[in-house]
Amino acid sequence: MVPSLTCWAALAALVASLVSASPLQSSVLERRQSVTTLTSAQVSAFKPYTFYASAGYCQPSTTLTWTCGAPCQANADFKPVASGGDGDDVQFWYVGFDPNLSTIIVGHQGTDTTKILPIITDLDFFLESLDNSLFPGIGSSIKVHSGFKESQADTATTILSSMVSTLTCSFLQRPVSVISYGMPRVGNQAFADYVDAHVSVSHVNNKKDPVPILPGRFLGFHHPSGEKHITDSNAWAACPGQDNEDDQCTVGEVSNILVGDPDDHSGPYDGVVIGC
Repeated sequence: MVPSLTCWAALAALVASLVSASPLQSSVLERRQSVTTLTSAQVSAFKPYTFYASAGYCQPSTTLTWTCGAPCQANADFKPVASGGDGDDVQFWYVGFDPNLSTIIVGHQGTDTTKILPIITDLDFFLESLDNSLFPGIGSSIKVHSGFKESQADTATTILSSMVSTLTCSFLQRPVSVISYGMPRVGNQAFADYVDAHVSVSHVNNKKDPVPILPGRFLGFHHPSGEKHITDSNAWAACPGQDNEDDQCTVGEVSNILVGDPDDHSGPYDGVVIGC
């Protein structure tokens, strides 16, 4: 998500901002020394967004009316604008505005392991360049997971048109933040560097969840910076840099999928289990 020119161009750029630059490289020792623990207030600040992530798994009919149970009740003042998806070919999504946070929210369903098509999408892990019609001016060196690219393309135009119907261009010039939970690696090094340069990202990982270490770095995939890792003691560690290898961070704790625990993927994240 990034902006420019007309409302449509601003919105198209808005989506593109999720991706350039060369981050400063740190030694493993430097990264380990800089891992810090979030305060209780910092952890609590994530909770509204955790409930929004949970709402992404709810049926579009309930997110459009904001009657999706606990995830909706936790952010009761949210104003939905549009929703869609079928949970199979197209993941559930919704768009709206939170007046308390003064923030536009775009929520997406993650992989539903009970549905085969999302799993196939995740396993379709070839690196491909982004579509210039959706990401104007993006460099060809920036490549992303082919399955995720196709899923994003399926929803991008509908979501953007929904936003245009209610939002002004001036509002869209605001900074864009991405908060994700149990996020897999999405793109290559150039993609991760672009994200670091243009978007504020927090990807929260829970304990031994194996999803964030997939697809493997040996396949050319890299995470952007911004990891927050919930340790076995339930402390939240801020892990600077990309794919931090400190044992308080995911790559350090979950060295391979055999030591991971898939049950950690849905949480809890500060008491919230992702799902509807």
